[in-house]
Amino acid sequence: MATINPYLNFNGNAEEAFNFYKAVFGGEFAVLQRYREMPGDEKVSESQKEKILHVALPIGKDDVLMGSDAPEQMEHVNFGNNFHISISVDGKEEAQRVFEGLSKGGKVQMPLADAFWGAYFGMVADKFRVQWMVSYTYKK
Repeated sequence: MATINPYLNFNGNAEEAFNFYKAVFGGEFAVLQRYREMPGDEKVSESQKEKILHVALPIGKDDVLMGSDAPEQMEHVNFGNNFHISISVDGKEEAQRVFEGLSKGGKVQMPLADAFWGAYFGMVADKFRVQWMVSYTYKK
């Protein structure tokens, strides 16, 4: 079975961002690698060595949020409004907790509310400008 894993690139603050997400969602990092750990790290500048090469945070039973700091030789990462990460949770209270956590320092785009398709749904851009859709689908 195929899975979708959102992957986020940052301009040097991936560790801060992923510690924030870990605080919101709980759990532990499945992977946290720094540039100094990769083969050929002697080619990496001193300022880049402690940056995040790859991080993976399991969320729920089947999903993983992944990310990294963009290497210095790549273009500066520009955050746009062309993506959201959609997260579906198991209850209304969990939706509220996650939404409130992501909202801290961010901007609510659509408050959590009952949606016409049978879900409790809201949209928020967190303090790192990553856009989220939080949803709990009511059981029929």
